[in-house]
Amino acid sequence: MAKDLSIEVNGIKFENPFLLGSGPPGTNAKVIAKSFDLGWGGVVCKTISLDASLVVNVAPRYGKFKSRKTGEVVGFENIELISDRPFETWLDELRQLKKEYPSKVLVASIMEEGKKENWQEIVRRVQETGVDAFEMNLSCPHGMPERRMGLAMGEDPTCVSEVVGWVKEVSTIPVWAKMTPNVTHPKDSALAASEAGADGIAAINTILSVVGIDPKTLKPQPTVAGATVPGGYSGQAVRPIALRHVMEIAKAIPKNVTISGMGGIETGWDAAQFMLLGSHTVQVCTGAMLNGYAMIEGLCEELLKFTVDHTFERLADCVGHSLPHFSTHANLVEAQRKAKLERKSGADNNWKGDIAKETSDLTATE
Repeated sequence: MAKDLSIEVNGIKFENPFLLGSGPPGTNAKVIAKSFDLGWGGVVCKTISLDASLVVNVAPRYGKFKSRKTGEVVGFENIELISDRPFETWLDELRQLKKEYPSKVLVASIMEEGKKENWQEIVRRVQETGVDAFEMNLSCPHGMPERRMGLAMGEDPTCVSEVVGWVKEVSTIPVWAKMTPNVTHPKDSALAASEAGADGIAAINTILSVVGIDPKTLKPQPTVAGATVPGGYSGQAVRPIALRHVMEIAKAIPKNVTISGMGGIETGWDAAQFMLLGSHTVQVCTGAMLNGYAMIEGLCEELLKFTVDHTFERLADCVGHSLPHFSTHANLVEAQRKAKLERKSGADNNWKGDIAKETSDLTATE
């Protein structure tokens, strides 16, 4: 049975599979260091780009979807953009973080416009800081698509292939491509990324949404100067959708390409489900925003208990364990038909056996 939660992914040793996902929780070196101190196995920093002056955030930029019965936040929408902090500041902070926490995994989330020179410049400069891996943000659903960034790239497999190819030409560390759920066929872009050389797939980013209308003003939320835009939906409500995407991606991509799964993870069992469907690591973002960074202790305790309860020798042994149980509807119909025939045949054989036994008993009595 597993004695710890360590796992090796793309040649990187994680003390546990939990990463703080890219977003507000990883917005600067101070909060990233706090996360490392609390026990997170890794952190994916907030997405950075070469020219932060082009990034202008608005306020308010969050909207909550609550349970009618309990008031619990089950869904969370944001219209927050990538980091608006200077690129040079990020380089200094990433370098310092790796110096202070050499055994912790630091993943740099990067995003650029569709220009080869931009993508290759950001890769060259960021990897010099000593970060362990890249996560290519090809999936931000709001704010950047008009600049042909994020979702505008990730929904097009041809574009994904091209951009991942640019990055792999110059990257000396593992590269994960972060996928959008705002597509009909999740495997298409994931396959394009893997075929272009991506070492891993991260899924899912947030789901394009409108969280609701204010009942008093009749304006959509979050309202900025009387208007809004569709934003990215996250939280526990998206978990079933995220699990489906991870499952389909895991069944489609080559076995040597890893998966970092995310979407509504708030407990160790939530994380275990992602791993059973093919994730090697898991990321938590909205859960940490709602429950605090210290939730990592409970996550680790619950996941370790899961491995013990199900007698997995190592954490890695549970990765993809449940994938063989997915099939097609046609196969389900055929399997059900055969099962019914087997039950009927078994019942007939039991009836014949009972008659034979009764006959034998009568003969013995005579």
